[in-house]
Amino acid sequence: MSTRHRLRAAIVVMTVFVLHVWGCSTKDDRLGIDTAPAPSFVSVDAGPDAERGLITYCPTDNCPPGWTTCPTSRFPCDVNLQADVNNCGGCGLACPTDTGNEVFACVNGVCSLSCRANSRTLDCDGLVDNGCEATALHDNHCGACGTKCTDPNKRCVDQSGRSNAGLFGCGCPPGKIYCDRGCWDPKNDDDYCGNCSTRCDPTNGGAPELPNAYYGCVNSQCGRMKCKPYFANCDDSTGNGCEAFLITNENCGACGNACPDGQACRLDERMVPRCMCPPDKTYCESWCDGDVCSGKCVDLTSDQGNCGACGVSCYVPARNATSTCNYGTCVMDCNEGRADCNNSQSDGCEVNVDSDPRNCGACGHVCDAVAGQACVAGRCVVEPCAQDAGVEIPK
Repeated sequence: MSTRHRLRAAIVVMTVFVLHVWGCSTKDDRLGIDTAPAPSFVSVDAGPDAERGLITYCPTDNCPPGWTTCPTSRFPCDVNLQADVNNCGGCGLACPTDTGNEVFACVNGVCSLSCRANSRTLDCDGLVDNGCEATALHDNHCGACGTKCTDPNKRCVDQSGRSNAGLFGCGCPPGKIYCDRGCWDPKNDDDYCGNCSTRCDPTNGGAPELPNAYYGCVNSQCGRMKCKPYFANCDDSTGNGCEAFLITNENCGACGNACPDGQACRLDERMVPRCMCPPDKTYCESWCDGDVCSGKCVDLTSDQGNCGACGVSCYVPARNATSTCNYGTCVMDCNEGRADCNNSQSDGCEVNVDSDPRNCGACGHVCDAVAGQACVAGRCVVEPCAQDAGVEIPK
């Protein structure tokens, strides 16, 4: 046989072999099999041993490592023992329930613990059973495990004062004094003026009232005029009190801070006056108390709470889904591993495409039901085919 004829025959044999391999699998997106780049099967000069080295794959109901079928399973191999908090490392081995201080997760088949950031607690012994056993306001673990406050005059305190932000440290920062388990500014704090025991009288013992003002602590001395919230003494005269209102376009949050054209002075969500809004944003009110309102600048094309118009919310509860604002219209986005196969928002994303062999990876993508092929992580499971007298059959 000529070289040309041998080459042509090899190509025909390889074509039939490739079709046979893919015909044995239900899907080219196979779990654990890298399909790109396409393999080069044999060269023109390769011998028959090259073809015998190829591996064929068939559908299987065997679970891949780390996955299993539990008594509570709905589908075969639908439990990930490495990440399922209800079956962590084995069926029925549930991690503890989350609390106000602790959050539990299954990591590599072992229950792990983390402390909530706002709980002011720490897990310093590394034991899951007793949770977050340490407090962040402790001389032995001041803000972090092992951070010790050894100076008896500098105990572990929350240095943030009235903001209660949880800024823990040994002793108070420069310019602050420690009183009543907190750090305060003795120069300007009306309750700790100069020391821990001096609280200023806002009337200064019956002194004349001043417009929009009261008497308080300035430079560690009581009896000084101070402005009420949202007012300022812009003319530096004490006779007329705090005459300037700081929620105006001329004095927005500070004396002389004028808002540019197209913007107005409003209260943001932190109740701080500022000029709102830039040309590409719209001001939407969030809260009102009488004539006083606060709000924020939003993009009506993408803001979930103000989608297309102020007050139009996309926060509509849906099972296994989240709602987003897409160009001013609320749309439903399925959570990872879920799909809306019946095109009905009433039941959300009702299908588990990670595990459902009738909808594996996508709606309507069916695994091999005859072989009982499992669906894991959105892929129909395959394994190397068994060889029986030259006929490929599932193991």
